[in-house]
Amino acid sequence: MENELLNKRDIFAYFLVAATGALIQLIIGTLAQDWFSISYRQSLTGGYLVASVAGFFLAKIFAFNSKNKSKNHREKIKFFFVTVLSFCITVYGSDALYRLTLIVVGEWKFTIPFSVKLVDINKLFSQLTCMALSFMSNYILHKRFTFKDTGFYGRLKSLLAQ
Repeated sequence: MENELLNKRDIFAYFLVAATGALIQLIIGTLAQDWFSISYRQSLTGGYLVASVAGFFLAKIFAFNSKNKSKNHREKIKFFFVTVLSFCITVYGSDALYRLTLIVVGEWKFTIPFSVKLVDINKLFSQLTCMALSFMSNYILHKRFTFKDTGFYGRLKSLLAQ
């Protein structure tokens, strides 16, 4: 019997969804930093928030085949909890790793050939590394918690009613 957590179809579908979110996050974060006078952490936050909204619907429909509208509210609440953890990994982890890379290896920048776009390798490496860590934790948590009926929502509802 194949391990349900490591279902190849689900992992591949989630990878495509996560790659879409990562692309959204990278584009928005990069443009925000280029266009506005904001910090690296602020650009990560903006990109992450937009990618999270898109990610919920994409993960629900394509990655975990959860089209049941009656569970939509509880899935949004559970998705929010997973998103907060993922936000911390992606935003604060990237910022911390970026600062560490500046200390350990110094500043690395690269100009894209035939353009004026300067790419900060430290920031890109830090963000991609933490996005990969976030991907792994998100996959497991969404598979085992967000889009699965765990009884969490019922327990939370009864706890709040007291």
